[in-house]
This record gives sequence, structure tokens and C-alpha cells, in this order.
Amino acid sequence: MGEFPKIKSRRTIEVSPWMKVIEREVAYKNGTTELYHAVGQQDYIAIVALTPDGRIPIVRQYRPALERHTWELPAGLVDEGEDPAATCERELLEETGYPSKAVHALGIHSPCTARLSNRVHSFFVEAGSRPAGQTIEAGIELNLVSPDELAAMIFSGEFPLQLHIGALMLAGMRGFIDLTAFTPR
Repeated sequence: MGEFPKIKSRRTIEVSPWMKVIEREVAYKNGTTELYHAVGQQDYIAIVALTPDGRIPIVRQYRPALERHTWELPAGLVDEGEDPAATCERELLEETGYPSKAVHALGIHSPCTARLSNRVHSFFVEAGSRPAGQTIEAGIELNLVSPDELAAMIFSGEFPLQLHIGALMLAGMRGFIDLTAFTPR
């Protein structure tokens, strides 16, 4: 009889170069079917970096989905055929001006199992020294913060992206950063 639930049909609707809507018709054992929709896009990377002086680079940019500026970790979409670790190095340099000395994979996870079909590749990067005069991507503001300062930004809601809070947690769980700054006092 086969395994249930099962996909009866799948349709992809191109919305833009960065996003698709994936419609799936799902059949259940009781004979009913339901339509489900997910957002499809390239895999995403999130970067927890530490500068030679022990600070974490964060970036501020305008996010139309929230209609405001937000502070986040350096991040970006993985280009077609690009290795996520290479994306990590490229995005860190573009958004912060810091080169990567060592890149450590923290894991690959799902950002939202109900609505998103892509994966998040999280990395910890030991950053090298930033060359004098190094520029960063237009529209981005760079800030270097201590773990205590970043924890305060998270608790106040100034650093709102849950995916990046998760990347910080992974970096702490793997021993790259001290999570004691991120516990309420």
C-alpha cells in the first residue's frame, strides 16, 4: 500500500532569482489530501567570527521584511555550485573586511521545518587582521562587540535574528566562544 504521508504532486513557482514557492500536494493514509507551501531558496550561511583582539564582528543593514535596520552576524546565500565554506570566507570579507585565518564548520540545520526548504550552514571563523583601508559592502555598517555587549543586544531585542542566535549557541557548544556572557544575570 505504500508509506504515508506521501507527495502526490510538486510544483515550483519562480518568484525572483532569490526565491521560489514550492507547492506540494500531500496524501494521507485516511484518503485526504492537503496542499502545503514552502519558500525555496539557496542554502544560507551564518558566520560567528572572532577578531584577533577577541571581538565579534556584527553588521547592520536594512531588512525590507521587517521594514527596519537590524544587527546580525555576517551571512549570505550560497551561490549555485559554491562550497559553503568558500561562501563563508567570501561573505566575511565582503561584509566586514576581515580575512579568514581558519574556518570551522559548526553544523548544517533547517531554519524552519514548516515553511523553508533550505539549510543553514553555520561556521566559526578565526579572523585575520583587517588590512588598512579595506572596504566593506555598500549599505552595511560594521560593529565589533564583546560577547557581553552582544548578549545585551540579544536580551534587549536589538539583535533579533534567531538563526544567528542559534549559530552563537553552536559556537559555544563546540567551545569556540564562552557562553557565560549569554546567560541572564
